[in-house]
Amino acid sequence: MRDPVEGAPAAPGVGAERRALSAGAGLRPPGGAAGCMGGVSRGPGRGSSGWRGRRLPAKTAWVLQELPSLVWPLCECVRASSERLRSWPNRILLAMFIVHYGHRTLIFPYLIRGGKPTLLYSWAMAFVFCTYNGYLQSRYLSQYAVYADDWVTQPRFLTGFALWLLGMLINIHSDHILRSLRKPGETGYRIPRGGLFEYVSGANYFGETVEWCGFALASWSLQGGAFALFTFCILLARANNHHQWYLEKFEDYPKFRKIIIPFLL
Repeated sequence: MRDPVEGAPAAPGVGAERRALSAGAGLRPPGGAAGCMGGVSRGPGRGSSGWRGRRLPAKTAWVLQELPSLVWPLCECVRASSERLRSWPNRILLAMFIVHYGHRTLIFPYLIRGGKPTLLYSWAMAFVFCTYNGYLQSRYLSQYAVYADDWVTQPRFLTGFALWLLGMLINIHSDHILRSLRKPGETGYRIPRGGLFEYVSGANYFGETVEWCGFALASWSLQGGAFALFTFCILLARANNHHQWYLEKFEDYPKFRKIIIPFLL
């Protein structure tokens, strides 16, 4: 992917940092995914109860691990040197990133009912990722990404924005279904039903994957594409763990359900 403006002048400050941003995005999917796969089964929820180690309360862990991806873009918004944010495409794309992490940091954690404590190891990996990715996306969009003024009317942006919005709504709705499985005071597990859970075990993960694929398409950047690929690798592994757990836990679990992509995977 490249900036969607042929022959666009280079943004001020293009140099070592821009090369680092591109290199970091290119290295993240294979290196980051390989590093995080070891912590997937240690993540919060069903697969983590048997692991030993220090833990953080679920709500505290969620807020702290997601916070860097909210703070980074907000800091860029108030920086006088964020010249690219004078462009509407850059503003909208960064706003999409802020909306997601605003929800994940300030709303989602406080909707959690109970929630098992999170392993410190898993929390630390998530915190590092959110810090790194928040910097990567925020700096690229605020300092280096060059878009034509009419980029927001182009098919790639419009399609990407629609996918981003659809994915976020699927993610939020699926999280609501999961929360509703337990009434206050209950601790057991139930088979999720309704929405895209009728087709996949990881409907919430499918929604987030669609969301960031849409963001990657709308931004048409190596940084956005690497983020979407990394997200899919991690969420596929988590969804597969949950899928296998459901099959082992419930004899009547629907066998036709896929792991994360309806009818395909």
